[in-house]
Amino acid sequence: MIRNHKRKWIGSLLLLLTALIVTSTPFHDVTSLPKELRLFEGSLSQLKLSVPVMGTLVNSNPEILQVNGTEAREVHVDFSQPLQVAPKKAGQTHLQWRVGSLPIKEVKVNVLPDLKVIPGGQSIGVKLQTAGVLVVGHHLVDTGKEKVSPGESSGIHVGDMIVKMNDLYINDMSEVKKVVNEAGAKNQPIQLMVVRGKEKINLTLRPAQDKKDNQYRMGLYIRDSAAGVGTLTFYEPDSKAYGALGHVISDVDTGQAIVVGDGQIVQASVTSIEKGQSGNPGEKFARFYNENEVLGNISKNTPFGIFGKMYDKPKRAKTNEALPVALAEQVKEGPAKILTVVNGQEVEEFDIEIVNVVKQHFPATKGMIIKVNDKRLLEKTGGIVQGMSGSPIIQDGKVVGAVTHVFVNDPTSGYGCFIEWMLQDAGLTTKQQHPVSLKAS
Repeated sequence: MIRNHKRKWIGSLLLLLTALIVTSTPFHDVTSLPKELRLFEGSLSQLKLSVPVMGTLVNSNPEILQVNGTEAREVHVDFSQPLQVAPKKAGQTHLQWRVGSLPIKEVKVNVLPDLKVIPGGQSIGVKLQTAGVLVVGHHLVDTGKEKVSPGESSGIHVGDMIVKMNDLYINDMSEVKKVVNEAGAKNQPIQLMVVRGKEKINLTLRPAQDKKDNQYRMGLYIRDSAAGVGTLTFYEPDSKAYGALGHVISDVDTGQAIVVGDGQIVQASVTSIEKGQSGNPGEKFARFYNENEVLGNISKNTPFGIFGKMYDKPKRAKTNEALPVALAEQVKEGPAKILTVVNGQEVEEFDIEIVNVVKQHFPATKGMIIKVNDKRLLEKTGGIVQGMSGSPIIQDGKVVGAVTHVFVNDPTSGYGCFIEWMLQDAGLTTKQQHPVSLKAS
């Protein structure tokens, strides 16, 4: 009986000790420190273990990362004090905390090449040429005998991209018209290659002659270009790469992402603003300015915006200083700023709050929720308006993201994407699928 009572007492004591250890700050700090970290070359950060013991830190590659200012492979340290880590060059190293010969924590550290960008905010005009022609609808051709849509009968869907007609790759609608008229005059079918999603499909279409004007037609509504206004997010001086918009450009009729064949960005000037209200997000109205002065090309249209090269450093920037960028895991809730234009071509700075940060282990457009709290911006726009997408978000002197979407029922709030995903699509960083946490100093 006494022996059983003693066992219960010892078991209860062990449970209590375990609970105290698990809930203690040192245990929490050890377990919360991730297995893998990412740092930019040249940055300074802290790693905190908070274990009240002395021990040894083993650094597998001190040429990549210095700890507490030393390049030694083994450093005798007090684990209760934060470690100062300084990435020296791009590469990978492993840090291992040991008490005696017993390892208690190991972390892989990836050091990324230093990257700084000039934040944008300028309004830009976007001219996009599709890679082929986009089918946006069907229509009936009155031949006098019947009304038919050759395109629909041949199996062409709205949203298909016609990229090839017979042996000719198509770039614009004038080429389409020429092929259709030649085939119709010879009473010959046209061999088409269309892109539907990721699939390439071969179809046959026979043009029909319209009795009204004797022109041959496919019975399709098609489009070969798009134009609009957005906001420049960043410019990287060494590569001359830029990113803008923060979201994909889709066709207004089909909702399909436009596949880029060619494109240009030009200057734009804001002429007026429709103020946002609940149920109506509002809009910037702008005109293309000095269209003959092309700022750059458009090579990609992705879920995170448009990307390409700029021929010269962008003008009218709020700052010409290149700022560091934040990794997705370094963005935090709290005050921030956006750069955008609300009148003419002047880039202004406005206060916002990052009210929620979403932990993302893969690229996704809705990385943070932001709220405008700047009285000047609220007075002018009501919050976030269409055309503001792409406005860079700055926090603690770093470019952290871009405005992407507004909440329709609350124009003071909206979504932002992490700058990291835009930098990937611009080709400035390699793909990182598993961001992890680090508290930077």
